[in-house]
Amino acid sequence: MNSAFSLTFDNRSTAQVIELAAIDQVAEALAVLDMPTPKAALVVVGGANGLTDDYLHKLERLFVEVICPFVESNHLAVVDGGTDSGIMRLLGQARAKTRSTFPLLGVVVKEKTFLPGQPPTAEDAAPLEPNHTHFLLVPGRSWGDESAWITQVADTVSRALPSATLLINGGSIALNQDVPNSLGSRRPVLVMAGSGRAADQLAAVLRGGAGDRSLERLVESGLIHAVGLDAGVDRIHQTLQTVFEAFSRQV
Repeated sequence: MNSAFSLTFDNRSTAQVIELAAIDQVAEALAVLDMPTPKAALVVVGGANGLTDDYLHKLERLFVEVICPFVESNHLAVVDGGTDSGIMRLLGQARAKTRSTFPLLGVVVKEKTFLPGQPPTAEDAAPLEPNHTHFLLVPGRSWGDESAWITQVADTVSRALPSATLLINGGSIALNQDVPNSLGSRRPVLVMAGSGRAADQLAAVLRGGAGDRSLERLVESGLIHAVGLDAGVDRIHQTLQTVFEAFSRQV
């Protein structure tokens, strides 16, 4: 594990960064980053591919009006994929817009990102989202290799305190890695129905619709919940609260 260092972005925000070599270094890395633990946590996974401007605006409102206020008022930490794209960008921008202070930890495959002022390391590399507070750069060669690390970071941050995963949109990585990894840690998953792709597939099976057997197995865990993107601020907030309470009852 390398030493931690500080990054300053063009928007003048700063973040602490550390590079890890092995997953058993997560607890030590969080201590080096001066990340207080245990702390209840929200994992945010998914994407924003194929969404119209109207739906992107709905997601912006979701983060500004519901997610960030919920996280801030409940003193949570948030863990996500950390790049300046999709829902991670929306989340970072919402944190800045709402002037929230919660820790926002990005877990990023080193080979798939690049630091400010440096050239991209790969054709599909993405920059770091500049409103995150901490980044853990982890080994891997492909998008999705960070998924197990995100789970380990959330487990380490929260320990026995409540945690939950929020799935918005998403594709094969969400269905094959992010959601199963969360369920493997007995972490409930809240699916944002109406956000598209993976989220809508799971929501449909949850409602009793036909689906791939792999989706049915995920739903059979009893840990998948859903709420509509258009359900309104109060309903989404209450569902988030219910999901966290469900975690508290199962531990």
